[in-house]
Amino acid sequence: MFEFTTAIVIYCFGLAAAFLGFWFYYDRRDYRRFELERRKASFHCIRCDALYAALTGTDLCRCPKCGHENARLHF
Repeated sequence: MFEFTTAIVIYCFGLAAAFLGFWFYYDRRDYRRFELERRKASFHCIRCDALYAALTGTDLCRCPKCGHENARLHF
């Protein structure tokens, strides 16, 4: 059927392809899962001078210290 060397080479390539496939799948899955948690918008309260963060997509957010609504910082 196959020579021993050919079978070993096919096995090694198959194993490497499986590991690359698993790595790519789990890398994409973790990226999508944690992307929203990593992306934050920064806010600065003009009343109590506090810095805080909230999820991206919000332009106004209440300060956790004093409750004043502030606009997000743009860099």
